[in-house]
Amino acid sequence: GGIVIAAHANSANGVAMWGFDFGGQTRIAYTQDPHLHALEVTDLEKKGPRTTARFFDGSKPEYPRRMRCIQGSDAHRLTRDPNDPRHLGIGDRVTEILLPEVSFQALREVFLGDDFTRTRPYRPAAKAPFDHIQAAREEGPTIVQDFHERFSRRGGHLYAILADICALANTNGGTLYVGLSADPRQPPLGISNPRQAIEAIQAEATRRITPPLDIKADVQETQGKKIVRVMVPRGSNPPYALDDNKIYVRSESETVLAVRDEIVNLVRRSLLPPEEPAGEPAPVSTGRIEPPRTGVEIIATEERGGVRYHTMRDLRNGNVVTNVTRKSARRLWHYAITQAEDHPIDPNSLRWEGDIALIRKRERGGQVRYDLAQREEGKIRIYYGVTDDGIHGPWARLVGLETEG
Repeated sequence: GGIVIAAHANSANGVAMWGFDFGGQTRIAYTQDPHLHALEVTDLEKKGPRTTARFFDGSKPEYPRRMRCIQGSDAHRLTRDPNDPRHLGIGDRVTEILLPEVSFQALREVFLGDDFTRTRPYRPAAKAPFDHIQAAREEGPTIVQDFHERFSRRGGHLYAILADICALANTNGGTLYVGLSADPRQPPLGISNPRQAIEAIQAEATRRITPPLDIKADVQETQGKKIVRVMVPRGSNPPYALDDNKIYVRSESETVLAVRDEIVNLVRRSLLPPEEPAGEPAPVSTGRIEPPRTGVEIIATEERGGVRYHTMRDLRNGNVVTNVTRKSARRLWHYAITQAEDHPIDPNSLRWEGDIALIRKRERGGQVRYDLAQREEGKIRIYYGVTDDGIHGPWARLVGLETEG
């Protein structure tokens, strides 16, 4: 077999189809096809939530397969154009690949595997090599990754790791880094005996998480310290439970206990047949602006016994949870309910751009969130706590971000 790489995937003519407000299903079909092994991109060294690698990191339900992103010179000349540095020469933009031996088979095994630290952008000797762990810390905790400084049983550190493993398996899968905090400014603490830590984590996960889950763990190094990386697959037989009866899920960057409707959705997921690669649908525009891809929406409210019960929709995965109160709500839900109950939106006070409007923009913990409104079929829909990676198309123009389609 060969290696299939989508060239300049994030360009206007690439398979990621950036810049188009339609063709989402076609993009999914192209980029999630199991026969495609990698995306060649031009923004591998860029940081932020709107890079190609971040978009295809496995955090989105419609793009559950994390894609390996590499870079190439895309050279149309032997040497870089001295008058336009964007016109690269041969060897000006290189990907390093860690191989056990120099052979095509070894190269192909890297592209077929799921160890994404074995490819990295090349940097000249004068620069520090690309550090995957530090890059992950700069992204911070997300729905598919988190960080733990310690793994000891004392203090509940090991339990927190197991809860995260359970939550990742029930959600989109992901990666845990043990031995350092999420703060990229703090030096990593490291693990003095990483092999012992791996054995302890794997043994406890095997003993306490049901049904069985195949996790992988290895030793990585960052800033001279050894840390443990735990890779958790998206489970094929959910719900996964810790200590028989504690079912956790990821809610954006948090691990939380699943509520009833989330458990029902997990059971339904386990009953679905294995997903087949999608065919190529026609890229037809409906003219309708799709909702943001992160955040939460309150879709119904009723009052019983003096208490308001809300029905919430998770914009990331479309899951609907009923009977949520201000008291029972988790962090983002609590924010949405508080805003809806205490500060109802007056549509006439909003500055509309067509049928969409920005209600407010706020920053907390280094992350920007937006509250947005949309007019649709005579109704006003309010989206709370939308993050940058949930912004697309007209929403990107509304909040002042570059559009990616």
